[in-house]
Amino acid sequence: MSSSPVVTPKSQPWWRFGHVWLVIAGPVIVVIAGFVTLWLAVSRPDPVVEEDYYRKGIEINQTLAQPEKSLAPAVKARNHAATPAGDQPR
Repeated sequence: MSSSPVVTPKSQPWWRFGHVWLVIAGPVIVVIAGFVTLWLAVSRPDPVVEEDYYRKGIEINQTLAQPEKSLAPAVKARNHAATPAGDQPR
């Protein structure tokens, strides 16, 4: 039997392997997306809709509590319009 010498391939640096870049790419993309999101949040703040939103909310609740100013007529008309003609009260 002839004995041939075992040839070991020369090892390559880690950055030459494509799988390494696939493993590194995921977290790098997430970090970049996080910084982009942070930049968007800081550079474009949400505007305040109303300066006195709390007072306006209380006024709306008081209006809804009063029967003469409530939305009950609109709700009654909506329900009346949805009721078939044979089932409407006379």
